Amino acid sequence: MQPFTQKVVMIIKNIPEGKVMTYGQIARLAGSPRAARQVVRILHSMSKKHRLPWHRVINAKGQISIQDDSSYHDQVLSLQSEGVKVSETGMVCLDKYQWYPEGIEISN
Repeated sequence: MQPFTQKVVMIIKNIPEGKVMTYGQIARLAGSPRAARQVVRILHSMSKKHRLPWHRVINAKGQISIQDDSSYHDQVLSLQSEGVKVSETGMVCLDKYQWYPEGIEISN
């Protein structure tokens, strides 16, 4: 596994219940600020294998960006079960629910 991928997996595994992070935020913390799409690919290909809490990752606008209806509803229900309020349009209040991990240096 590439170092960037390892960092992304570690960051996602550590997102606490009831909190969310954005794709871009994870990419920055993993050392590649422009790699948000790569974070998406890692989530898509490795969530089951590494038991990642994929539902805790949303876009920079605070919105669920999954297009598949079934997965979209799974993400909404998973977030709601953790106490995260999700609007009818799939929005999450980043001011309230976004997680900023301590002890992980943000790379520029």
